[in-house]
Amino acid sequence: MSFKDKLVWITGASSGIGEELTVAFAATGARLILSARRVEELERVAARCDADHDKILILPFDMTDTASVTAAADQARDRAGPIDILVNNAGVALRALIENTELDVYRTMMETNFFGPVALTQAVLPQMLERKKGDIVVIGSPAGLFGTPIRSGYCASKFAVHGFFECLRAEVRDRGVKVSLVIPGPVRTNMSVASLTGDGGKHGEMDKFIAEGIDPAVCAQKILAGVGRGDEEIYIVTGEVRRAIWTRRFWPSRFFRTAAEKAPK
Repeated sequence: MSFKDKLVWITGASSGIGEELTVAFAATGARLILSARRVEELERVAARCDADHDKILILPFDMTDTASVTAAADQARDRAGPIDILVNNAGVALRALIENTELDVYRTMMETNFFGPVALTQAVLPQMLERKKGDIVVIGSPAGLFGTPIRSGYCASKFAVHGFFECLRAEVRDRGVKVSLVIPGPVRTNMSVASLTGDGGKHGEMDKFIAEGIDPAVCAQKILAGVGRGDEEIYIVTGEVRRAIWTRRFWPSRFFRTAAEKAPK
């Protein structure tokens, strides 16, 4: 697939994977809509792109506010036209024991990681179905495949994301719309630094396995390649994570024991 002149909407475009996807799509000649909460960071990312100014629309909104999501979809349609590729990338992680996590923190995680992408997808989907074409890309996680300590809210939200978008894929597969689930990790971003703690504060620390993760620019290029091929699942994982996925699938008892050994004592 050629991305030239395709309209690509990327959420969470102000940093990490979203930022590098922005730069990568811009290099292909795509038109872009960039969304996150921080306008100044979106402008910084746009400035990195080798693209005409009129090819990039900055459209900030809050993923936890359904009304804001719906309004953004209306603005995107009115100002840029029908979306060819929607990249649901925005998200937040967690670093806290379940016993120490407030319920409102779980609600924030589900609003950001699950309900926000669902609302945006529902807002964009009708125009894709009407045109009988479109690509919906969702950034999932190995955390949507297995649970590990101090990540309960993140795992729960990503399990929900995986299930929802698998259902969507089945419903629209023969109607011209493609759904690609990306499973990356770990990727060298500020995800752990920005992770929420049990009381809603910021973790503020770079986890070792994140610091040693995949280069986000490399991750972005692999995502583009997979979407271009029409892949329904795009795994971009380290050998350690791949082994964990297979262990959870075929030797669950061994996986559960290993996960428990990693829990804070």
